[in-house]
Amino acid sequence: MVRTIDFATLTVGEIRSWLKQAEPDQKQTKLLLSDARIGVRKLIEAKLRERMKSEATAAWQEQMWQHERVARAEGFRLIAGVDEAGRGPLAGPVVAAAVILPEGIELPGLNDSKQVAEEHRGRLFDLIKEAAVAYGIGVVDVPYIDRYNILQGTFEAARQAIERMNEAFAIQPDFLLTDYLKIPECKQPYQAIVKGDANSFSIAAASILAKVTRDRLMEEYANEYPQYGFDRHKGYASPEHMEALQAHGPCPIHRASFAPVQKLLQGSLFDFVDQ
Repeated sequence: MVRTIDFATLTVGEIRSWLKQAEPDQKQTKLLLSDARIGVRKLIEAKLRERMKSEATAAWQEQMWQHERVARAEGFRLIAGVDEAGRGPLAGPVVAAAVILPEGIELPGLNDSKQVAEEHRGRLFDLIKEAAVAYGIGVVDVPYIDRYNILQGTFEAARQAIERMNEAFAIQPDFLLTDYLKIPECKQPYQAIVKGDANSFSIAAASILAKVTRDRLMEEYANEYPQYGFDRHKGYASPEHMEALQAHGPCPIHRASFAPVQKLLQGSLFDFVDQ
């Protein structure tokens, strides 16, 4: 028999302590919401908000595993998320990562790398590598990008990431989930998901590994080419970067095949010819 609680005989402090330990049922919630004391009403309202937030988080986490569940239902077991970082910048490499996470693992704060603060990305980077069944990271430098184009460079980085996983862990994924990346010459079947890094924990984990790896490489390049501020904008076309390009011209890690850099290179050539 469930003991009936007479909330009217309890102080606000006692009700606060009770709510920390208990989940009020529908009848108890109704009684607390109708309590004459504003302090009690605020306590139960806060409890309801907390419950709603918890339920929303649980629903979101369930949704973030949906593609992995479908793949497992089809018989796949080693399901890797694949994502890239650095397709858009004017300088530096493109980086891709492949990650196989343990089924249902919880990594606090894991989300699309663009939604995670920089300081937390670094912590997640270490957590993911420690927790992963296997992972691999591929890096494709500027000469390849300029020779074959950025899309082909991205494909190559993804293929490298899968191969690095096999080299490091002797594991080949049997299915891939990608952030809408359709990888030619890929041995594994895969699903290219629109906004995949926001819809799959496996892809989100790959996005963190790729993003942090590339950011750290750009910070190293900042030491080699300090006039460009690569540690701040990571090679993207920020006003600061464009001003530095105008002032100093491109350096060896700038992508000559990208229009803004190409235009500057052509201008430099014309200036040389005019002389």
